[in-house]
Amino acid sequence: MSVAIHTSQHVLLEYEPASIGDRILATMIDYVVFLGWITLTLGIPAALGIRVSTYYTMLIGVLPLAFYDLISEWLLNGRSVGKLAMDTRVVMLDGSQPGLGAYLLRWLLRIVESAVFLGGIVPVITVAANGKGQRLGDIAAGTTVVKAKPAVSLNDIRVRDLPDTYRVQFPDVRLLSDSDIRVVREVLQRGDSQVLNRTATKIKDVTGIQSDLDNRTFLETITTDYQFITTH
Repeated sequence: MSVAIHTSQHVLLEYEPASIGDRILATMIDYVVFLGWITLTLGIPAALGIRVSTYYTMLIGVLPLAFYDLISEWLLNGRSVGKLAMDTRVVMLDGSQPGLGAYLLRWLLRIVESAVFLGGIVPVITVAANGKGQRLGDIAAGTTVVKAKPAVSLNDIRVRDLPDTYRVQFPDVRLLSDSDIRVVREVLQRGDSQVLNRTATKIKDVTGIQSDLDNRTFLETITTDYQFITTH
């Protein structure tokens, strides 16, 4: 299973959901952050014999940790310190950017999961069995955690800078979708002559475009025209 992400250039990327191991390690790193914060705000004052009030303990020592996941994911584009270290982040299942509501729902369900399921055993099972890398909070919020690096190479998504004076040769490329163009780019990368021919024929059938260009040049022109039309 992959998660579709649309770039600002209208190119479709597919991201691989983070593995259970990735998520567990990210959580452990976040726990190290928790330990460091508790040591800094409570442990050091205690070692120095400084008495702190209950108000200080709750407001400075405990409250930031309670809101850590919510605040960090909201401010760091779906990431906590642990997720940054593991190069993973939260996305909506449709590939869009989560809003504060989605982060809030994930955070509330995380509290419930931790309290009810004694440290996260059931969430781990849920992620493993779900098929989309989702714990209960993800299911409720429509999110998942993905590896930040797309599962396609840069060659799959490479686009050229086009001048505003570029002239579109095949306006009917508007009939194609982002996923169609991604397939065309994959075919161009593979370079198989038979696949190039079948793909060019299919594009012509779908769009009604007529062209005497060779298959590779035709498909390259199609992708360039589509890029220009969808970004201008």
